[in-house]
Amino acid sequence: MRKIMVFTMFTAAVFFASCSLASKHEKWEKEEEQQIMNYLGGNPDLDFEKSESGLYYLDIVIGNGMNPLKGDSVFINYTGYLLDGRIFDSNEGRGPLAFPVGIGWAIPGFDEGVMRMKKGGKAMLLIPSSLAYRDYTPLLFEVELDSIIFVTE
Repeated sequence: MRKIMVFTMFTAAVFFASCSLASKHEKWEKEEEQQIMNYLGGNPDLDFEKSESGLYYLDIVIGNGMNPLKGDSVFINYTGYLLDGRIFDSNEGRGPLAFPVGIGWAIPGFDEGVMRMKKGGKAMLLIPSSLAYRDYTPLLFEVELDSIIFVTE
């Protein structure tokens, strides 16, 4: 009988802990969505397109040619911002960053955004945390696609 009581208490504790985590997760998701809405509302001149995945994409300059496909190598210049305007990462002054796009080398939102670009294009990517580092911090990137090596032709 004692084993049954201990098991029941343990099960109840796990259940209530998981409910608490789910509640916090929902709260953080709502706060993140509010941050994104505040940013968009404060920048009405930026006409982002929201993809099915939740990525917000805005062409600044439309490039030429074909879009890179999964596995193609891209060379980009980028600056990453928090929504309050602070820069958290950039390759400025270091030359273009090269990576194979669409295979998980970069965060999913970055891969998706770069694969929408063409050579010479510039874009802004507003990436929710579900497509970034999953820490409930949306990120904003300014990206320029310098060149593409098509390995999928």
